[in-house]
Amino acid sequence: MSEHRHDGAAAPRVAVRKTHKLYIGGAFPRSESGRSYPVASADGEHLANAGMASRKDARDAVAAARKAFPGWAGRTAYNRGQVLYRAAEMMEGRRAQFAAELSAATGAGRPEAEREVSAAIDRWVYYAGWTDKAAQVLGGTNPVSGPYDNRSAPEPTGVVAVLAPQDAPLLGLVSVLAPVVAMGNTAVLVASERAPLPAVALAEVLATSDLPGGVANILTGRTAELAPPLAAHADVNALDLAGALDVAGAGDLAADLEEAAAETLKRVLRPDPAVEWEADPGLGRIRPFLETKTVWHPVGT
Repeated sequence: MSEHRHDGAAAPRVAVRKTHKLYIGGAFPRSESGRSYPVASADGEHLANAGMASRKDARDAVAAARKAFPGWAGRTAYNRGQVLYRAAEMMEGRRAQFAAELSAATGAGRPEAEREVSAAIDRWVYYAGWTDKAAQVLGGTNPVSGPYDNRSAPEPTGVVAVLAPQDAPLLGLVSVLAPVVAMGNTAVLVASERAPLPAVALAEVLATSDLPGGVANILTGRTAELAPPLAAHADVNALDLAGALDVAGAGDLAADLEEAAAETLKRVLRPDPAVEWEADPGLGRIRPFLETKTVWHPVGT
């Protein structure tokens, strides 16, 4: 019901402004530091204030990802595919919101933004289809000289820190996050610093889909601040440097992160900075975050 002023006229309604938060462990906490930073559109117009995650937030996200890993990795591949498909369904229902935020963030026209949203939704479906097929492609029976059955199968590597691409805030984001969680890993993702709002909207989609809390954790803030503690964290098993290749003012951030990751023997993926996120990714983003387990078993008499 509208409020009325003393002269009887209806007072203008005050809109409820969204407070953009982080996504950690299935919840939406504010940054423990209480900080935020302004997010501007492609033409410089103020859009919102996004939460600026701290190192403590990054550590909390790693703890949430580690806690969620055994349960998520233990699910059947078919079930993980269903969960990813559900995320695509939820995105489909919010196409208009994603297109509007993407258009404002990048300056793309509405038709172009809608095409990218469609591509991002399709990519969730694409990786949902790989969940129960990657083992057949990447594993198999090995011929050995002896009375043994020898088989190899891929398994998830664990907790993966993912730096989302700076200039592809939705399609690039989905392209680096979906293959990680599809194969049973859990993720701590640092969203595009320049355009974090599509990642915030995606976090809301994941929170209302079937993805268990802690499987995907999304941080907004300064990539150069959040990436080093993740690269050095002993409980992070792998690192995707996609978003570290073009961070303004950070020097050769990717090289520094590779050096930090080497201290704990992390797997590191440093993609080609000229990669086109629209292209078919194939197994190129699945294979780096899998371990191969080989089992020997006696056969015969």
